[in-house]
Amino acid sequence: MKIEKYKIDELNSEAISKHQRSFEYVAADVANLDSVLKKLGAFNIAIPSWALGTGGTRFGRFSGGGEPRSLEEKISDVGVIHALNKSSNSISLHIPWDIPDNASEMKALASQLGLHFDAVNSNTFQDQKDQKLSYKFGSLHHVDKAVRKQAVEHNIEVIKYGKELDSKALSVWLSDGSNFPGQLNFRQAFQNTLESLQEIYAALPDDWKVWVEYKPYEPNFYSTTIGDWGQSYLLASKLGPKASTLVDLGHHLQGANIEQIVSLLLMEGKLAGFHFNDSKYGDDDLTVGSINPYQLFLIFNELVEGMDAKGMDHATSIGWMIDASHNVKDPIEDLLQSVQAIKIAYAQALLVDKTALIAAQNNNDVALAQEILQQAYRTDVRPLIAEASYRSGGALDPIAAYRKLDVRENLIKERGLKTVATGL
Repeated sequence: MKIEKYKIDELNSEAISKHQRSFEYVAADVANLDSVLKKLGAFNIAIPSWALGTGGTRFGRFSGGGEPRSLEEKISDVGVIHALNKSSNSISLHIPWDIPDNASEMKALASQLGLHFDAVNSNTFQDQKDQKLSYKFGSLHHVDKAVRKQAVEHNIEVIKYGKELDSKALSVWLSDGSNFPGQLNFRQAFQNTLESLQEIYAALPDDWKVWVEYKPYEPNFYSTTIGDWGQSYLLASKLGPKASTLVDLGHHLQGANIEQIVSLLLMEGKLAGFHFNDSKYGDDDLTVGSINPYQLFLIFNELVEGMDAKGMDHATSIGWMIDASHNVKDPIEDLLQSVQAIKIAYAQALLVDKTALIAAQNNNDVALAQEILQQAYRTDVRPLIAEASYRSGGALDPIAAYRKLDVRENLIKERGLKTVATGL
C-alpha cells in the first residue's frame, strides 16, 4: 500500500488553523527556532523489519490482520510510516528472518518510497531450519570451536547481504550465557567471544562498523557473556576503531543510570547508537516513552550536549533504531507512537538552556539546574514536531492520519485477516 501525498495534504488542510495557533504559541519562546526545526526535520529513526508484525511473548502471540507476508510488504509498511511522519527513512533487516533474495529489486523498491537500508542484524540466538549445529549452549562463546565457526560464518554472510543493500553496519546481539553456577568458565567464554568477534571484524569492509550489544539477563538467568556496557566497551576497544557499543534501553537492570552510560560511551567515541523501547520491569519492549518519558529526555539531554561538544551531526553520527515487540497494538500505530516519543524527547533536549545549565552546575546550584532541565521537559513541543513534519511533506498528526486513511483496514483487504508476518 502506498499513501498518496494529496491525501495527507487534504488532512493537513483540515487541521492547519489549529496547528498554526499552537505552533505560534510555542515558537514564540524558542530562541533558536529555525535551527530546532531544521534538526527535527533531519532526524530519522530506522524501523526494524521484525517490528512490522504483531510481536508476542513466550506464552502466546495474537496475530493481527494485514500483517506483511514478505520483505517487500515490510518495506511497503515502512514506506507508509515514512510517508506519514517523514522521520523513518530506513529499514533494518534481521537475517535470516528477512533475507533479501534480490538485493537490487529491494533497493529499488525502498528508493521509490524514499527509504534506504540501515544496519543489518545477525541471529545466533535461536536455531534455524536445517542448521547443522545447535546454539542451545551459546554461539560465539561456545566451548565447541565448530559451533563458534558456524556462528562466525553466519555473521559474515549477514555482512555480505548488507553490502548488497548498501548497509554500513552489522549489529550483533548474543544470548550467550549460563543459567547455573559452574555451567561455564567466565574468562574462557569471554575470550572465545573476543576471538570470534575478531574474525567477524576482519571481514568488515573498510567503511563498515560493528555494533556490540549487551544485555544483563534473558534468555540466560545466571550470567550473560556480554552482560553490561563495560563488557561491550571492553570488546569494542579490543576489536578496534570500527567497533562500538550499542545501547538497547531495555537491556539494563532496574534503576540503571542509562543517561550516564550514554554520556561516557559518547565521550570515549564508542557509542554506536540505540535500540529504543521502554520497560517497567525488564526487557519489556514496550512503546518508546510509554513508561518513563523523563528518562528518555534525560538521555537525549546527554546526547545533545555530548554530540555538540564533539561537533557530531545529530542525525547521522550514530545509529537510531526502534526495537520493540507489541502483542496487543497495531504494529504500525505502535511504531508511529514510538517515533513521535523519540522526537519529543529530542526536541525537549534541544530547548535546554545550555549556558544557564552550565552556570548553575559550576555554581553548585542544584535547584536551579533541576529547574532548567524541567522547564525544557515540561514544554509541549508537539507543535514543533508537527511543523517539522509538515514542512517535510508529512502529516501534522501521523497517528490520526493513519486512522483517518483506514490504513489497517486497507491492508487487511489487500493481504487478508489471518496473515502472519515472516520471521516471527
